[in-house]
Amino acid sequence: MDAPVHGPDARSGLAQDAPAGQELSFRILSLNTHKGFTVFNRRFVLHELREAVRGVGADIVFLQEVIGSHQEHSTRYENWPAMSQYEFLADTIWKDFAYGRNAVYPAGDHGNALLSKFPILSYRNLDVSQRGPERRGLLHCVLKHPGSGKEIHAICVHLGLRESHRLEQLRLMCRLIDELPPDAPLLVAGDFNDWRQRAHELLHRCSSLREVFIEAMGRAARSFPVRWPLLPLDRIYVRNVRVRVPEVLHRRPWSHLSDHAALIAEIQV
Repeated sequence: MDAPVHGPDARSGLAQDAPAGQELSFRILSLNTHKGFTVFNRRFVLHELREAVRGVGADIVFLQEVIGSHQEHSTRYENWPAMSQYEFLADTIWKDFAYGRNAVYPAGDHGNALLSKFPILSYRNLDVSQRGPERRGLLHCVLKHPGSGKEIHAICVHLGLRESHRLEQLRLMCRLIDELPPDAPLLVAGDFNDWRQRAHELLHRCSSLREVFIEAMGRAARSFPVRWPLLPLDRIYVRNVRVRVPEVLHRRPWSHLSDHAALIAEIQV
């Protein structure tokens, strides 16, 4: 298991401990960042995206399609950050962050990332790629809840475009979850590309996961394309936690910052 990645002063600015026995809530956000570009890659908007993410006040941020490095973009775009996109987005707000590199190409790489105001104790990136050039991974992080000291497991997900690949990737996810403590709080979020909604029953049956929008509103959130959301591609699944007020963020500024809408929810442990 890989060591956690920390920003500067990684232990400062954490939430205060709650009194013993008191339930503590926090917010999570999930977004496919589209590598920091608008729809059809017309404009580089990573700086605007950072401001939007910061404005939500999320404690844990699940990101997909985040660029770790890109030699060509760094010379082509004047405002390209000198650091990785996930470090740039974390800035001074999310002191701990982890990156799972999935796709590697001559100019650079991209993958999933998790930003956290809670300490990241450890992380690992599980390669779930199937046959063909498409590279996918599950970024599994173990966090320490600052109020109770409990370990929280978080899995950032980006599944494949082909249904046969997704089904196998979901089975691999179930195996991963089977290895986790059955009573530990678990958050699974990201871009599932599951427009036919096959994941709900499978994940509930194999891992007792609940999808937060189905539980709160009776149906999965429509998140793609962001300006006219029709397809429920993005999800938040949970276990051993309670969830309040899940919301789809698809209006301005979010409608101009990616091709996917962002999802947010309040979690109670």
